[in-house]
Amino acid sequence: MSEKFSVLARLKSFNFAFKGLWHVVRHEHNFRVHLFAALLVIALSAYVNLTINEWLWVISAIAMVLVAELFNSSIEKLVDLVSPAFNPKAGIVKDIAAAAVLITAVAAAIIGILIFYPYFF
Repeated sequence: MSEKFSVLARLKSFNFAFKGLWHVVRHEHNFRVHLFAALLVIALSAYVNLTINEWLWVISAIAMVLVAELFNSSIEKLVDLVSPAFNPKAGIVKDIAAAAVLITAVAAAIIGILIFYPYFF
């Protein structure tokens, strides 16, 4: 049987999510780099007055990269938990998670180039 809806329970869920986000902001350098880049892109987007459709692409690309970085950080922490000693397979898992971030960052960069190029050239 499912639980009854509780506003307090929902607020606690948001609290856990913000705790996780704050942990990543404080402890993960790469996340801070991506977050800083996202803020610059948002400022540039406002400066050039993007269309609604362009904003949708930019925000989607930013979210895609940040979410990939969150998953990567989670996977790294989990791998460290289950395999504290060096293990080549654990390294491969971490490398694959990092590759996901790389692919999303490259896709976001391509989206950015396609959107911003006409505004400057």
